[in-house]
Amino acid sequence: MDKLISSLDLDDYIARYKNYLAREKPLFMEGDSGLHFRFINELCRYELIPPSKAPNLDTGLMHLSKRGILHIDEIWEFIKIVRYFLYLKSKKFEGFLAEWILGINIPRSIFDIHNWFDDKGGLKEEIDPRFGAINSALKIVKEKINGVLKSLVSSSKLQEFLVDTQIHFINSKEALLLRGGYMHVIKGAVAGRSAGGYFYVVPSALEAFQKQEAEIISQKEALIYEYAKKISAEFEKNRLFLKFINREFDRFDNYLARVMFAKANDMEFILPSRNKEMILKEFAHPALKEPKRVSVEFKKSILLVTGVNAGGKTMLLKSVLSAAFLAKYLLPMKINAAGSHIGSFKHIRAVIEDTQNVKNDISTFAGRMIEFNRLFTLNSVLVGVDEIELGTDADEAANLFCAILEFLIKKDIKIVITTHHKRLASMLAANEQVELLAALYDEKAQRPTYNFLAGTIGKSYAFETALRYGIAQNIVENARILYGKDKEKLNDLIQKNIDLELKTREKLKEIETKTHKIEKLSNSLEEQKEIQTREFEALKFKFEREYQEAVNLAKSAARQNESKEIHKLLNKADKAKKNITPPKPIVHKELKAGDKVKYGTLKGVVTAVKKDEASVDIDGITMRLLKSSLKKLSVIEPKKAPKTSISVSRPQSASVTLDLHALRADEAIEKCDKFLSDALLAGFDEVRIYHGVGTGKLAFAVRNFLKTHPSVKEFFDAPVNQGGAGAVTVRL
Repeated sequence: MDKLISSLDLDDYIARYKNYLAREKPLFMEGDSGLHFRFINELCRYELIPPSKAPNLDTGLMHLSKRGILHIDEIWEFIKIVRYFLYLKSKKFEGFLAEWILGINIPRSIFDIHNWFDDKGGLKEEIDPRFGAINSALKIVKEKINGVLKSLVSSSKLQEFLVDTQIHFINSKEALLLRGGYMHVIKGAVAGRSAGGYFYVVPSALEAFQKQEAEIISQKEALIYEYAKKISAEFEKNRLFLKFINREFDRFDNYLARVMFAKANDMEFILPSRNKEMILKEFAHPALKEPKRVSVEFKKSILLVTGVNAGGKTMLLKSVLSAAFLAKYLLPMKINAAGSHIGSFKHIRAVIEDTQNVKNDISTFAGRMIEFNRLFTLNSVLVGVDEIELGTDADEAANLFCAILEFLIKKDIKIVITTHHKRLASMLAANEQVELLAALYDEKAQRPTYNFLAGTIGKSYAFETALRYGIAQNIVENARILYGKDKEKLNDLIQKNIDLELKTREKLKEIETKTHKIEKLSNSLEEQKEIQTREFEALKFKFEREYQEAVNLAKSAARQNESKEIHKLLNKADKAKKNITPPKPIVHKELKAGDKVKYGTLKGVVTAVKKDEASVDIDGITMRLLKSSLKKLSVIEPKKAPKTSISVSRPQSASVTLDLHALRADEAIEKCDKFLSDALLAGFDEVRIYHGVGTGKLAFAVRNFLKTHPSVKEFFDAPVNQGGAGAVTVRL
């Protein structure tokens, strides 16, 4: 991983991020990345005091598992973690964060032990009267030692030998810094020598007090050890809890460090998706001080970047890989998160540096082959290859790499490639899984623009670049002559060929789209025909049944000699029989071009009329239909309404944000409706609605309402530092 970080120029970024950690740990967080992302999003809403720096406590936990006794300093590190979680419990969190923090229950015995310590990690005097007695005795001895030292420093006999009037601590003993020749004035032991050749002298007058001080300190250490033993025994009983809270501390530290780093540098988070597409909007590489933000879409298998030298091709490659790397480890980045999409990859590989090395005895090309050979056994990989043809004959490399890349495409590997080799570019451009991107050059200003154009192959502008970097004009002109006009024409021909290929693809797509429309229309017509047939059969069956019922009734009446009733029933039967005959075609008004008509359930516009047929445009498809099958749609001329003056006053107070927390869905929708109306009247084109995460019911109701609101152009999750999934940005 360190090699990849270095290759992508992320060393400084990672170093800056690690400064926010309480203790160093791997970038990867075990567990569900979606859950981690959710916690990070929620944590962005709060301002918290970060935990103090802490060492790794795995050794202490191991000692506890063997019933060892921890040093008081090790115990204090555990207590600091407990205290930080007590601080977190005092905060009013919401959602998943609240459930997590409140779910950490600190055992009573551990809580009591934490009260034994002061803020500096020392044991409080009130937990044991012996601490008070020892501290009082120490204070008295210290005062006596200071009194003796002050007396010696102020002594006139010692003045000429004193280098300074400070009291120095050498090997935990008070000493004076004296010049040579002091022996006839003061007695004492030399504790050391200074850089200037002077002597650190411990006066003999202090020996008795220092011995007494050492005995008291020894008593205090024995008492501290007694408590360390007692606490360690209690810790051993709660070892599983301490192991758990130590792990949870690392987890929270991971979250908070990322959030604080993001806030300090105005960065956003993106959760990688299983969809392998890479869409970067306004991404800024962390290594650049004043970056030109990059926007790129990489949806296919290969992104082939060509164009001018020093035009940003390599940095674009590093940007794509860096964005995938940062998203993989849920690290923040400078990007428009709402408009971006980053795929999830198991492996990220960068083939950027020249792998030639005297120690491993391989050439540049051989090193590239080793790197590609490793890819053949991997899946779910994002690869970046800079100057792919480097190290061997360009024509041979073009054919070889074309074959290699076609094989890797079948393995569903995504590759970003930079190259100046037009033959390789033209060979790959014919593959539908290859996207082209060209670094542009401003020919007037004679400089790269650091912009990119999709769908084309760019020129290297080697001669122009050479001039810009100081190569003499005559040398460059000679190079142009050697290069030849024919090759310049060949470059133009290749470019025209690529343009033609791309245009052909676009035409094919248009034809496919039109064919799809025709098939859809044909299916719709078949469905309409079936519906009409079913309706006709049902109607026919109804009339036949009515006719048969009338005949049966007539026969029944005849058998009963009811002559009047017979005539009535026969008349009814005749009337029913007449209804069976198909209806006469409806005669419409004469059709003309531009008339709107209806054919079954389909609507269209008449483009031409000829005898009994009319040409009708239905959704871009022209069809010839019988005029008798068409129904002319009447156009109702709108009545001229009297002029009406409407005055709408703007709301006196309008806000660009709305908080819906704790509201029911119906209350929230009502407030949303009024809020959007006020926002429109106030002239706002973008607002934010906070609905929280919670059970998700309120968020679902709000978003469904926004989908149907006629004035809402679009809406999406707010940036992480402005609510994330718990809020929605609405554009009006």
